[in-house]
Formats: sequence, C-alpha cells, structure tokens
Amino acid sequence: MLKRLMQYPAVRALFAQCLACVFVGVLVYLAAQLSSWRPPIMAAGLLQGLVAAILGRYLGLSRWWLAINLLFVPALLLSRGAELPSWLFLAGFALLLLLNWNSVVERVPLYLSGASTRQALIRLLQQQPAGFRFIDLGCGPGGALLALAKAFPHAQFVGVETAPLSFALAWLRACRQPNCQIRFQNLWRTDLSSFDVVYCFLSPAPMAPIWNKAQEQMRTGSLLISNSFEVAGQPAGQVIEVGDLRGSRLLIWQMQR
Repeated sequence: MLKRLMQYPAVRALFAQCLACVFVGVLVYLAAQLSSWRPPIMAAGLLQGLVAAILGRYLGLSRWWLAINLLFVPALLLSRGAELPSWLFLAGFALLLLLNWNSVVERVPLYLSGASTRQALIRLLQQQPAGFRFIDLGCGPGGALLALAKAFPHAQFVGVETAPLSFALAWLRACRQPNCQIRFQNLWRTDLSSFDVVYCFLSPAPMAPIWNKAQEQMRTGSLLISNSFEVAGQPAGQVIEVGDLRGSRLLIWQMQR
C-alpha cells in the first residue's frame, strides 16, 4: 500500500516534509539539552525546508516540487504574524489543485516545456510537411503548444488537458490562434490516428500505456515524441539532447506497422 501511495508526487512531498520536521525537531531538542543555544524559529524553518527539498530530490520529485518543499514551512512561519484571512490558505490550496489535478489522479504532475525544448521541437518539426497535424497530450497552460502554432501557421495543433485551471488558461490563450485548438479531454480517450506528431511531457508512470496506445492508433511513419521520459524496453529511434539546465531530452519513435 505504501509503495503504491509513494508513486504520487504529492505523497512523496508530504513524506519529505514529515521526515524533515522530525530531523530538525531532533536537532533542536539536542541543542536545547546539550547547550544553552536556542536557534531562531525562522532558522529552524529554513533548515527544515532545505532538508525537505534535499529529501524530495532523493525521492525523485521535479524541481517545482522542490521549491514548494523548500518554502512551505518558512512561508507558514512568515504568515503567523500577518493575520491573513483563513480563506486565503484554502484558496491557495484550491489553486494548486486546479493546476495539478492530474498529479493526484493520474500521477502526471504539471511539467512545463522550456524555451530550449520549444526551439528543439521547432527544428524537428521543420522536417514535416507544411500541413502536418500535431497533438500535445497534457498541454498544461499551453505555452509550448502556442509557440509551435505561431511558428508553423499552416499546420494544425491540438492540446488536450483535464486539469481545470490549466485547461482554462490554455483555452483562453489559444482563442486568437486559428490553427490551435484546446480540448478538455482525457488523453486516454483521445484518438491519435489523425495526427502526424504526438508529443507528451508526462511522467514515467503512464509511458508504457502511452506506447501501447500509440502502437494501436498512430499511422505508419508518424512520430511519437516524449520529453525526457523513456518507454521501458523500447529504445527511441532518435534522441535529441535539448541542452537545458534540467537535462531535457526529446525521445522520438517513428511508428511502424
């Protein structure tokens, strides 16, 4: 049961927070017992955040989760004397949930394709015919998809997303881009047969089912592109090193029947 729960990034982040609290609590207790020194509460909070971020990295959390782990307890300590309304914390939690709904439901956290990845995709898509069709499985707020749609005005771009706030942001941003469509649609219910290029930036968890779906639905010669995450037992036909700080790679498979 614990192993299954630890597949969810939110659970791993909570686990890291709890371990860090225990570790710092033990250090503060020992300091009180062995000396007269009492660490300032904010210093203890910053240490707890640092330990939680390190543990989160060890547990395989993405960088934005590490930032949350680092700042969570210090932010709570800073807010103690600010007399903030209680609804503000509920609103913050709701905002995170609406942006990262897929992290809880499908073990797919919100990953954003950076500028270097977009440029690598543009160079790759220049090899496609002018009117190619491209789909982003889990497009998030749509930044990468819109950049590609603007770069290739004669191609057609589709993004699917089920995190409510991410979908709303992407849909609003795409309203003025005629060759870009955003669908509130589960990626597992999306038919891939009409697309020349299928792109995803998900997590290790769904990659095997994604591969099976692509094998069943994608046409011969079409491309499956995964940002950074491999398919076990299926080496990519081409790997492009993006060269960004997080070591992103584009793994590319050309579908064969």
